[in-house]
Amino acid sequence: MLLVSELYGIYALGLAAPAPAEFVGWYLLLWGIFTMFFFIGTLNGPKIGQIVFGSLTTLFFLLAYKDFTGNHAVGIFAGYVGIFCGGSALYEAFALVLNEKLGRTVLPIGEPKPAAVSVRTVTA
Repeated sequence: MLLVSELYGIYALGLAAPAPAEFVGWYLLLWGIFTMFFFIGTLNGPKIGQIVFGSLTTLFFLLAYKDFTGNHAVGIFAGYVGIFCGGSALYEAFALVLNEKLGRTVLPIGEPKPAAVSVRTVTA
């Protein structure tokens, strides 16, 4: 089974050869859909994972839109979204390593709050 990082490496290799913009648009759209499922998987976890995969999904859709329409301004905006996504991913990586190694929260990642549990005692 491929790891997520290996799949994204395959994505990077796929764009090595020049291709028509419409083909690249479809390619990026499919990666956006693929990434959207990872985003859905993060919804019950820490907020930082939602930020990373939400911004990555948005990035893929923006890049696909740019290739379908040829809108240069959307490509510029997508670049800023990509910088934000990369910074968020670095923050998540640093936070996970530091928090784990130091045994305390150094960099918060938005841990989900535990569900409230109500306990009732039943008497016979």
